[in-house]
Order: sequence, then C-alpha cells, then structure tokens
Amino acid sequence: MSTASELLQQHLQLLVDDNAAWQKLIADDVVWELPYAAGIGHPARLTGREEVFRHASWFVGAVADFRFFDLRLLPGANPEQAVAQVRAEGLIKPTGRIYQQEYVVFLGAREGKIAHLREYFDPVQAAKALDAAIVGLD
Repeated sequence: MSTASELLQQHLQLLVDDNAAWQKLIADDVVWELPYAAGIGHPARLTGREEVFRHASWFVGAVADFRFFDLRLLPGANPEQAVAQVRAEGLIKPTGRIYQQEYVVFLGAREGKIAHLREYFDPVQAAKALDAAIVGLD
C-alpha cells in the first residue's frame, strides 16, 4: 500500500507525463480543492473521478513540456497525509506563453489511493499564461 508521500510523488510524476497511470492512483470519491482557481474562472472544488479526470484532461491538453521541479516533500505524522512545495514550468499551447508556477499541495490518502488534494497556486501567474481575466477584478 502506498503512503501519502509516495502518492504525492507519483501524482507529480504522472499527472502530465502518464495521465492513464495517474488515473489509477485516484480514489472513486476523490475531492480536489483548488481554492484560488475561481480567480481565473475555474472550479474551486472537483468531486469524484469524472470531474477530476475532466479537469486533469483539460490541463494535460493545454500544456506542453510541463515539468515539476525543486520538490520539497513533507510527510505528515500520519502516513495518510503529506504536503509538497514544488515549482513548475511549461508552455501553454493556446497562448504560446510560458507558465511558471509555485504550488503547495496537500494530499490525503486512503487505502493506497489519492482521496483528497488541496492545491494552492498563484492565480495571477496562471491568468498571465492563459491570457485569462482575474474574476472580480475591475
């Protein structure tokens, strides 16, 4: 059975590079929270495999040469919890712009699967790369 730390490393390795393998890591009732995503018009919460896979598929299709690097993994005292700070970079295909981001990702595991993700990122960096407006900004 995988620990949350192992699952978090696999999440970052496989999300874009091998999405089919990544999907096998996901629990049926997964919840993926993206608290700052609403700022660029994206959902702040995804529930269940279908919603999560749809969002991940959009992301995988929108980026090229995407990579995570400078991973700082912090296992929790509970083996079913872990957090990572990681940087990322890639090309946003529709805009041709480079996307640079720093993420903080919390992962909760259950029975060797990813049951909960909570991902923090800078929506301004995402908006610039996606050529998207910041929601609510006048």
